[in-house]
Amino acid sequence: MMSPPAGAPNDTTVDGVLERIVFAAEDGSYSVARLRRTPEEPSVAVVGQLTGLREGESVRLFGRWSESPKHGTQFRVEVGYPVLPHTTDGIKAYLSSGRIQGIGGGMAERLVTRFGADTLRVIEHEPERLSEVQGIGPGRCRQLQAAFVEGQSQRETLIFLASYEVSPGLAVRIWKQYGPATIGRVRDNPYRLSEEVRGVGFIIADRIARSLGTLPDAPARIGAAIIHTAHEGADDGHVYLPRERLVARAMELLGGGIAVMPTLTVLIEEGRLVEEPADALYLRWQYAAEVEAAARVADLLKVPFPPLRPQSSEAFEAQTGLCLAETQREAVAAAVRSSLFVLTGGPGTGKTTIVRAIVHTVEASGGKVLLAAPTGRAARRLGEATGKTAKTLHRLLEFSPQDNTFLRNAETPLECACLVVDEASMIDLTLFVALLRAVSLGARLIIVGDADQLPSVGAGNVLADLLGSGLVPHVRLTEIFRQARESRIVTNAHRILSGQAPEPNAADDTGADFFMVRSEDPGRAAELVVQLVTERIPQRFGLRSLEDIQVLTPRRKGESGTERLNERLQAALNPGGEAIIRGGRMFRVGDKVMQIRNDYEKEVFNGDIGLIIARGQKGLVARFDERVVEYEGEDLDALVLSYACTVHKSQGSEYPAVVVVVQAEHGIMLQRNLLYTAITRGKRLVVLVSEGRALSRAVRNDRRQARYTGLARRLAAGECSP
Repeated sequence: MMSPPAGAPNDTTVDGVLERIVFAAEDGSYSVARLRRTPEEPSVAVVGQLTGLREGESVRLFGRWSESPKHGTQFRVEVGYPVLPHTTDGIKAYLSSGRIQGIGGGMAERLVTRFGADTLRVIEHEPERLSEVQGIGPGRCRQLQAAFVEGQSQRETLIFLASYEVSPGLAVRIWKQYGPATIGRVRDNPYRLSEEVRGVGFIIADRIARSLGTLPDAPARIGAAIIHTAHEGADDGHVYLPRERLVARAMELLGGGIAVMPTLTVLIEEGRLVEEPADALYLRWQYAAEVEAAARVADLLKVPFPPLRPQSSEAFEAQTGLCLAETQREAVAAAVRSSLFVLTGGPGTGKTTIVRAIVHTVEASGGKVLLAAPTGRAARRLGEATGKTAKTLHRLLEFSPQDNTFLRNAETPLECACLVVDEASMIDLTLFVALLRAVSLGARLIIVGDADQLPSVGAGNVLADLLGSGLVPHVRLTEIFRQARESRIVTNAHRILSGQAPEPNAADDTGADFFMVRSEDPGRAAELVVQLVTERIPQRFGLRSLEDIQVLTPRRKGESGTERLNERLQAALNPGGEAIIRGGRMFRVGDKVMQIRNDYEKEVFNGDIGLIIARGQKGLVARFDERVVEYEGEDLDALVLSYACTVHKSQGSEYPAVVVVVQAEHGIMLQRNLLYTAITRGKRLVVLVSEGRALSRAVRNDRRQARYTGLARRLAAGECSP
């Protein structure tokens, strides 16, 4: 058994080359790697967070030595960062790593062959000599020197931030925000990080600030805690927070005995927060968005529309062979005579048929119809259902990622007589305002959705607020049509909505589409999920494990959360794929992955599911439907394994089969609308892997997490002045 160096303290620093990353958790919280400290010594095991570090790099790790009965001597890493190498092999690995823009593997080889261990000194101090290497002209010499110097500045920043226990991945993100000015900016006001850099909250910023000497009752510290609390509220879906709740949370962050109210008053006077008479505290931009949304909705509602030709519905029925129910005809008529109309209903209630009839009616009268949905998958479903082109809202509104604005707005509105937007429960307040700006007062806006599904991930509860205002014309469909009643998926969805437990099909029912498997233990439930996806469902129903089956679970953490399920399913379905390590996460060629952020240049969007088909030079290549996309560097942060995904991430999507996991460990996430959303994602088959009491709790729990929003109140009260 190998021991740590003689006399080494438990808490120490280790330098070496990160030889190989053996394992990396999906969330980046834990990795196992081999570190070679010198060429003569055998490598040692290092475990912990290695986010941002790459194989072949020279690194400095802070942590402690430990002994494991099973694994022997290990170095447990608390934080680590890359350092400049001294050996020719290390220099070659460093230059090939992609950390210096403009130098790849081939050029690194030529540079080290020419200059050896002196390579880095030459790049920094004698850049003109780089022209001695084939392929490097005089102009390129200075470019490479500048890139190297910037890299040195980045390393100094990483070391500076590492001393405050900031992970390498987060440190790189901070560097990208401020560049060479990072250290000065952070020293000047560490709290700016919590507002300006994604992933840096008050806790990290406060740790840096306190280490730099900021007093516990400093106004900057108190103000940062208050603003951070308001942003936390937005992350939880709230548009505002009650004063009492905001103050209590801010005091919790600050520690006891600190007066918050004087600084809160200053923030209100400065306009960073807006206070309403009912003690509602808004971030300035959220207040402006809510007031503008109310004003624009009110303006739309003032526009009268004459009824379209009454024979349009009959013409639609004759053309399609469908026979609309009287409630459906009434919904079509109400929609086309309204400037703003909301259509809601669950599965099997005929929403899609009504949308098709609305489109036909408007087009038959000479009007142009546009179709959109919040996500790519939802837009594709809408397009397939109507036979028309449907776009994501961001694409329809022509989002410009360079300046984070929409090119379609009040000055350049959409050119259409009618805009139909599906899956409206997913629309948050910010996107709703952008949508309203782009709809001219001469057009109809028809909003379609299921009010019983989960609300948007972003702040707001737009669909519920429009319905709750009592002002917006709407139809709520409740009747399940005969064909839909034959589906146990549909009937169970409505049973859950009414507070009744779902009923499975009989095991020998050849047309069965809903099954329940009981498991009282989350670990055993995870094993059953793997069996269902890899064997039982493919064998009985002829469905493909990767392409047709999606596992849904309420949470990321736990034995039956997405992280552990993805590890198990990756091991079962794709054990031998070539590994790609990024940010402490391991992908393999052949993995099923999901894009979690919109990328307009690559034309892949939040919720898109693809397959890794190759390892690229600096990353990987994935296929999304017919589109092949290359990922490298930070692009990879937008990918996660998606053998299993959260129910929230599945919104707007539909899969041939879903396996839904419901276990007691899911705790507060056991909610009726979450369970309802999950099972309505299944098109042909739903299998519920549930613990009995957890399922009962989810069905009974109709207490939706309250969202603090004021849109419904503003509309009802006529508070619509921007």
